Formats: sequence, C-alpha cells, structure tokens
Amino acid sequence: MDLSEQTFGEWVRVRKDGHVAELVMDRRGAMNAVSTAFAGALADACGALARDGEVRATVLTSTHERAFCVGADLKERNSFSDAELAAQRPHARAAYTGVLELPMPTIAAVHGYALGGGYELALACDLIVADPTAVLGLPEVSVGVVPGGGGTQLLPRRVGAARAAELIFTARRVAAEEARALGMVDLLAEAGEDRAEALALAARVAANSPVGLRAAKRALRTGWGMDLRAGLEVEEAAWRTVAFSGDRAEGVAAFNEKRKPDWPGV
Repeated sequence: MDLSEQTFGEWVRVRKDGHVAELVMDRRGAMNAVSTAFAGALADACGALARDGEVRATVLTSTHERAFCVGADLKERNSFSDAELAAQRPHARAAYTGVLELPMPTIAAVHGYALGGGYELALACDLIVADPTAVLGLPEVSVGVVPGGGGTQLLPRRVGAARAAELIFTARRVAAEEARALGMVDLLAEAGEDRAEALALAARVAANSPVGLRAAKRALRTGWGMDLRAGLEVEEAAWRTVAFSGDRAEGVAAFNEKRKPDWPGV
C-alpha cells in the first residue's frame, strides 16, 4: 500500500518520505483532543503503518502551533453516560496501544501542550524530542480520573517510581527544561524545530538495518520489567532473528567493502 500521503478519518494523516513515516495529528480546532473518532483514526493509521514493511522509523507530529495534544476530549465526554464512556474505552485504548506497539522505532515531536493523554501518546513512542514551548504532564487526578493511556506504567520507566508518583499525584505541569532534566523528554530542539529535529533523527535511525531495528525494539520493549536472566533470553532471541538474516550478511559485506549497505530487509 502506498502511504506517501494517506488520510485516516478527518484528522489524521500519514506521510512517507523514503523509509521514514510521519504520523500527523491535525485536529486543529480542538488542539488534537482525543475524541472517539480521533482515537479511531489514530488506531487505523497505526494499523496501516504496522503492516508497512518499508517504514523503518515513524515520527508523531502535530500541526497545531500551540499544542502537541491536550489529551482526552472532555467536552465530548461531558455529555457521556456511564454506558457511553465504557463503550468509548476500547477505542481510546486502541489508539494508545497502536502507537505503543508500532514495530519500528518511533519518535514524538512535541511543542506546546502535551497533557494527559497527549503526553501519554508521546510516552508511547521510543524517543521524545521537545522544543522550549513544550508543557508536559499527567493531570488526570485533578479532574477525578487516572492516566489511562499507559501513563502510570510508562512514566515510571522513564523517570523512576517516586518521581512519577510525585508528578501524577500533584497533577503538575512541567516546562521543557525541567522535563529534560527529569527524563520526561530525551532531546531539546531549538524553538519551532521539534519536528525537523525528530525527522532528522528518524532519518539517522532509518539508515540502519530494518530487521535489526525491529528486533532491537522488540528486545527493549519485551525486556521491560524482567529480571536480567529473562531479559538476556529475550536478547538472545532477538540476536537469532538477525544473525541469519540477509540484513546481517549485507551489513558485514558492506563494512568489509567500505560502502553503505543496501538492506534487503529480510
């Protein structure tokens, strides 16, 4: 399937440039608030990306000047009955799980507000690039809920259990500089350059073996929470996946012939 420019629903697009895909959130009128329809579109886009063997890295971006994503669409939810809220839950989970389970490395390009479910979308990515305007946090307890897009599990893996508890329990918002110091984001770009920096990073990632990249990501993600012995078995399985692949043969040959590899991707 050609994903060079494809639209999912009303507010989500996927652009492809070579082996790099850009997953674009474009619900500008609501700062990318995650409504039922928006969640469904994100899930559908992630499903298409996961099936695209040509993509080696994906960047999650926003077209809104002042926001990456402000989280759940509370205006929509304000009208929900309990039954309607329960019915929406699988759609929301599918969106966050869709980003989290993308098989290739993923990078979030964050500027402006990334709050609640918006920050959880960034947390679902492997790396987060932010610019100085970024404001991040998980303020769910301030409106009577808890982070439900993976935040209670993903944030401690970034910043540690005690720091994550402080951030979640106080519901406070964190500016970009502090977020970088705490490990809530990985790289700080110049103002307005988060997307360009993330795409450049994705291009560097995508220059590497697609078989190796996906196996390395599986090993990293699967090993979360395991003891060392179990984690090393996960790594062994990843090694066996790539050791007898065409990518490994091409990588070794290219190294010895002092040329760039032409990855077969198998």
